[in-house]
Amino acid sequence: MKPVIVLNLKAYRESTGDAALRLCEIASEVSLVSGVRIIVAPQAVDLRACARVCEVFAQHSDAMDAGAFTGSITPNALKDANALGSLLNHSEKRMPHETIGKTVAALREAGLQSLVCSKDDEESAQVAAFAPDFIAVEPPELIGSGISVSNAKPQVVIKSVEAVQRVAKVPVLCGAGISNAEDVKKAIGLGANGVLLASAYVKSEDPKKLLAEMAGAMG
Repeated sequence: MKPVIVLNLKAYRESTGDAALRLCEIASEVSLVSGVRIIVAPQAVDLRACARVCEVFAQHSDAMDAGAFTGSITPNALKDANALGSLLNHSEKRMPHETIGKTVAALREAGLQSLVCSKDDEESAQVAAFAPDFIAVEPPELIGSGISVSNAKPQVVIKSVEAVQRVAKVPVLCGAGISNAEDVKKAIGLGANGVLLASAYVKSEDPKKLLAEMAGAMG
């Protein structure tokens, strides 16, 4: 599988509204030049606008269909907004495993992709049984730390890739603390199919330069 970069914009002020659109425009430009698939996950309120600019995933989805579900984000609503899929089970939005399975299935039924986050190799193997499109392993203690998992805990990446492949042919991404091109290069060298990052991109003084360097490190 071609390596992929996933950019989680979270709910930072620097990634809301017009700022989110600009970050998506940069992602689109870098993807076009480098040939690397780059997916952006903006806030739900920015999904429809951002989907006109680049490939977008939601930051979360629920498993239910349309109905009386206040505050829920349904797969069909995401599809209508032109999102291509959704992140699930991020450490800041954890989900029961049974719910993860139902939501992966609901997204698949709607024709959408799923990226399930996991905290370690054991959880990576567990969620692989749901056959999501991607799994991103992210030790929670390293998220936003600036210390990449590929440097601090390389065995977590190696073991996660091995554990997932024993269950299903699901690409594994490396997340948590990914901050520069060298982190990306190390992640790919450890067997990851790509990276998931957030603050390093959103808060960068030169996000285009950073992203171009990361895409170039994909090899």
